[in-house]
Amino acid sequence: MVAENDVCKVDNDAMDRLSVNSIRLLAADMVDKASSGHLGAPFGCAPLANALWGRIMKFSPRKRWMNRDRFVLSAGHASALQYSMLHLTGHGLGGPYDVSMDELKLFRQAGSSTPGHPEFR
Repeated sequence: MVAENDVCKVDNDAMDRLSVNSIRLLAADMVDKASSGHLGAPFGCAPLANALWGRIMKFSPRKRWMNRDRFVLSAGHASALQYSMLHLTGHGLGGPYDVSMDELKLFRQAGSSTPGHPEFR
């Protein structure tokens, strides 16, 4: 007989694997479409990003408050990871940091809001 806690652990593990693979594939699609970019950081840091954005950070794509957590990325090589996380956590819904699927498709293109080396705006 399987204990209820074991079932929840299996479900959480499966969800984590699905989330990490989704992050990686979204980043890969962005880099492939742009024919430019780096996959090392997005692939290697996907489990970390999943844990941070999914369990640790306190934020909302729709509102701001003084004590919210901020994600600061200093390596442009991981920008596909940052845009993927902004999109997957609901920031593609028209919030102040909107990253829609259409913007992800314009990754590293001139004039897009998803440049290869993002800067504070």
